[in-house]
Amino acid sequence: MSSSSLILASGSPRRRELLGELGFPFVVVTADVEELDCLSAPKLAPAELALENARRKAAAVAALHPDRWVLGADTVVTLDGRVFGKPTSLIEAREFLRVLSGRTHQVITGCVLKSPAGKEDSFHEISSVIFFSLTEEIIARYLAEVHVLDKAGGYALQERGEWIVASVEGSRTNIIGLPMEKLTGLLQSRGLL
Repeated sequence: MSSSSLILASGSPRRRELLGELGFPFVVVTADVEELDCLSAPKLAPAELALENARRKAAAVAALHPDRWVLGADTVVTLDGRVFGKPTSLIEAREFLRVLSGRTHQVITGCVLKSPAGKEDSFHEISSVIFFSLTEEIIARYLAEVHVLDKAGGYALQERGEWIVASVEGSRTNIIGLPMEKLTGLLQSRGLL
């Protein structure tokens, strides 16, 4: 790993794929950090929650690799002030999809880029997702075909999204896990691209 290598502080295969599409070298290093949720940090707004979790991931990996650039990211889904993280079970995932059915919710991804000098750039991106009205049969079929337990909100736009998502406003890659439009600009401004 060269001194200019970027480390992605996330085990998400979707983030790895999105970053890989830029065609520059990076490695994946994950750290075991305690992520906050709306119960452990009730005073944080959803965007603050996503940024704080991204910051925790980036800081933990940067502590292990202080001479590298480190990117941390975290995505949350929110509707009417409620934050939907990763479901803990298929029962909870089913409940998430029932609540999101026929409604417009927001997907927020927070990104934190730490430099080898310890400086930090951070931003968040918000996209809106409009769900179809979902029948119990569609929900059951979706949950049978898509592994959702590692996905905020209990769904994935890129996996059978056409079954449940009517339309998207804003960055599609943000909904998948990394707001590539903003992130590409930041990486270019820091000389990484």
